[in-house]
Amino acid sequence: MDEGKMDENEWGYHGEGNKSLVVAHAQRCVVLRFLKFPPSRKKASEEVFQHLQNIVDFGKNVMKEFLGENYVHCGEVVQLPLDFVKQLCLKIQSERPESRCDKDLDTLSGYALCLPNLARLQTYHFAEHRPILCVEIKPKCGFIPSSSAVTHEMKHKVCRYCMHQHLKVATGKWKQISKYCPLDLYSGNKRRMYFALKSLLQEAQNNLKIFKNGELIYGCKDARSPAVDWRELAHHLKPFFYPSNGLASGPHCARAVIRELVRVITRVLLSGSDKGRASALKLGPGPPGPCVCEASPFGRSLRHQGKRSPEHSGLPKDCLLYQTLQVQMLDLLDIEGLYPLYRRVERYLEEFPEQRKALQIDGPYDEAFYQKLLDLSTEDDGTVAFALTKVQQYRVAMTAKDCSIMIALSPCLQDASSDQRPVVPASRSRFAFSVSVLDLDLKPYESIPHQYRLDGKIASYYSKAVRAHDAAAAARLKERESEDCTLVLRKV
Repeated sequence: MDEGKMDENEWGYHGEGNKSLVVAHAQRCVVLRFLKFPPSRKKASEEVFQHLQNIVDFGKNVMKEFLGENYVHCGEVVQLPLDFVKQLCLKIQSERPESRCDKDLDTLSGYALCLPNLARLQTYHFAEHRPILCVEIKPKCGFIPSSSAVTHEMKHKVCRYCMHQHLKVATGKWKQISKYCPLDLYSGNKRRMYFALKSLLQEAQNNLKIFKNGELIYGCKDARSPAVDWRELAHHLKPFFYPSNGLASGPHCARAVIRELVRVITRVLLSGSDKGRASALKLGPGPPGPCVCEASPFGRSLRHQGKRSPEHSGLPKDCLLYQTLQVQMLDLLDIEGLYPLYRRVERYLEEFPEQRKALQIDGPYDEAFYQKLLDLSTEDDGTVAFALTKVQQYRVAMTAKDCSIMIALSPCLQDASSDQRPVVPASRSRFAFSVSVLDLDLKPYESIPHQYRLDGKIASYYSKAVRAHDAAAAARLKERESEDCTLVLRKV
């Protein structure tokens, strides 16, 4: 990329999160990722550069090692003309969601991260004239903690995602509770995975987006977003899955197209093409806690029918979901067991602030940092070193819990039989595909107290909601029993 010849009109708004904003080039398959800051908090150029370089180093030296080099794209830090950045900021401002405008794009440093546009160009370089369908999934945490440090009994039965749904709906973040449960997706059982993916499509929230040739065609920004329309989505997807147009229109057509999409995504998620080192972590064959979340509607529906929950089939060890789950399980102690260790590190830093750099809390994220993550012991010897290792493992685990998986699908051409790219079959078509991981910034050390407070708030609110629901159900049952036992006397 020629940083000296930058034209803001060649770039368009692509999306943003809490800490960064992404723009995409109109023709070339690259994106620029800029940091965002509150208006009152600006950072020096050197700080911005180091922040972005840390993102690159962490991706290259840690996440690429754990997940596999084909899945992780680290990018590079570039310096751009300040005038270009300022004009770009003005150009895209009207396209930004109102809920994200509390922070401004960094227009002072000129630094950004240049990455491949995974919604268009994939690990395997598809020809530009071929249509690309991309599905971005944020699967969240795939296990229930078994740590003895957990004080909320509900956390041993219900996953974090399902509990958090109740608090998010109560605070107006979303309109209704999603039926999606991460444990269903991570189960490796196809029926549970189908249910999880269909639930995501019904209530996407910010856990699912679909792109067609780089353009967002399906996704939810916030509670004000309009209700999802499967017929409109099916209209976009039909040429991919039923290219001969042999399917009639209407609800049946929409359901058939969505069913094909879900099947293809499931097959891709269960496929393996790049085995990272995460599978070598000695964390056991599967999740430490229960394999089924009590709040999962899939499990509940089976129980109501008097059926047992389906077996936890298990994920293939070379698939990305398995690798991601292994990294998530570096959270060995849960936040409740981790927080006292964080406080131990904090007390040490209060006494010896000059040691912060030596502890590698802010980097460098190099081979030495990675090697320390492999110590899976949980026996506390009272040292700062033990506490620090668990804190760093927790930060990496939280990163894996919040990452996104991008699945790119491109219809196979008639003469593509000799192509070496992986292929997934559908009923009436075949797709070359690739899988990538996004959102791999290491979670900040400073966020641990917030995570601790939020965890308690989520568990407490969910327990309160369950008690209220149970009380209401008991009252309704008592009322029905009372009605059933009423003796009616009639005059004869």
